Amino acid sequence: MNRFERWASAGGEVAVAGLGRSGVAATRLLRAHGIAVYASDVSSRREPDVAQLQQEFPYGVTAEAGSHDLERIARSVALVVSPGIPPDAAPIRAAREAGVEVVAEAQLGLDELEGVPFIAVTGTNGKTTTTALVEQLLWAGDRRAMAAGNIGTPLSAAALESGRQDWLAVELSSFQLHDLPDLHPTVGVLTNLAPDHLDRYADLEEYYADKALLFASASSGSIWVSNLDDPDSRAMVEGVAGRHLAFSTMVRADGWFDRASDHLMIGNQPLIARSEFHLLGDHNVANALAAALAVHATGVPLETIARGLESFMALDHRMEPVATVGDVLYLNDSKATNVASTRVALAAMDRPFVLMLGGRHKGEPYSALADGLAGAVAVVAYGESAPIIDHDLHEVVRLERADGFEDAVRLAASLAPAGGAVLLSPACSSYDQFDNYEQRGATFRQIVRSL
Repeated sequence: MNRFERWASAGGEVAVAGLGRSGVAATRLLRAHGIAVYASDVSSRREPDVAQLQQEFPYGVTAEAGSHDLERIARSVALVVSPGIPPDAAPIRAAREAGVEVVAEAQLGLDELEGVPFIAVTGTNGKTTTTALVEQLLWAGDRRAMAAGNIGTPLSAAALESGRQDWLAVELSSFQLHDLPDLHPTVGVLTNLAPDHLDRYADLEEYYADKALLFASASSGSIWVSNLDDPDSRAMVEGVAGRHLAFSTMVRADGWFDRASDHLMIGNQPLIARSEFHLLGDHNVANALAAALAVHATGVPLETIARGLESFMALDHRMEPVATVGDVLYLNDSKATNVASTRVALAAMDRPFVLMLGGRHKGEPYSALADGLAGAVAVVAYGESAPIIDHDLHEVVRLERADGFEDAVRLAASLAPAGGAVLLSPACSSYDQFDNYEQRGATFRQIVRSL
């Protein structure tokens, strides 16, 4: 008896915590199995999602925004959690204290898609780009593939698609991994490890423990791809059962960057010239090597993978060139929601730049950016974290504070030299001013195009 059959036979409701894309998709999938649903979100901004669900399901679904009915959740058959719900959130505590089964929304999608092979990608940075690369390389190999999970399309939504995919490229966050009890990827990829989400985890060890759940079901038949350049990643995969492949931009590995010939390499074989791969920075070379190793391990030829890499372009909000205005390049790296991501962006800069930092603080010191600011003309700090950024960096670089986001963009533009760049790489979450990093990046684009 699978999870859906077990829940349906138990009667009662399954609770869904967190609405938005994932919660709505989970609710639809549960109703497709005839299961009654109580869906809730603590944010009153989810009222449109509530209205949508109530219109779509006049019977079988109760939805509310602005609060969670914790007693109702404690009486439920199971609790399905959306990716943005932290492990210590009140609905999860209520469910666990009542002995209610808790699973991630992603688990529902994987249950429904049982039998479809998938490449799972996690890590602190590079997850989304690597997942998108995996999807493109699978398509290049004539495999109908879909990118899903934390990348944007919930796995429950992917499961409801009418045409079943041949393969999945699945991005998994630490929050999703926390409640994924039955994860058996065809290939698993760990991009890297660095401090993140310290506003939600008690410490770094707890955060890394969730990442390590990628390997919870490892066996001798497993295939893993990991970062040879990252000591924490090396330590995490040590002793994990299965076949291991490593990538590096620094030394020779299964997938590596040969700086002498300026080629991405798989073993002894050149894969693609660096000039033919169009994404900025060594971090994107690492992402390309990780994706190439994972897809090649499934049987796609290297020449096919090379064609896929050559045609891949920068994703929205990830070192995305927006425009050149007055001989100044504007780069949208709104996806950089932690200090480690911004460090990677700084390492990719090859011209003088003004850095925009700000948003909601996540517990990491911004002083860790100091060694990457040698080429910075100035830092413009904005949002809730501006006082902390000022405290951490005012002795390192010229630091200016802006009143709001638009003021920050215009101030950065006024400071940028001809031939230089304005880089939005905030090192913070967006939730002090925006619904998500996508909205922040889209706003940046709009302001730049108005200059």
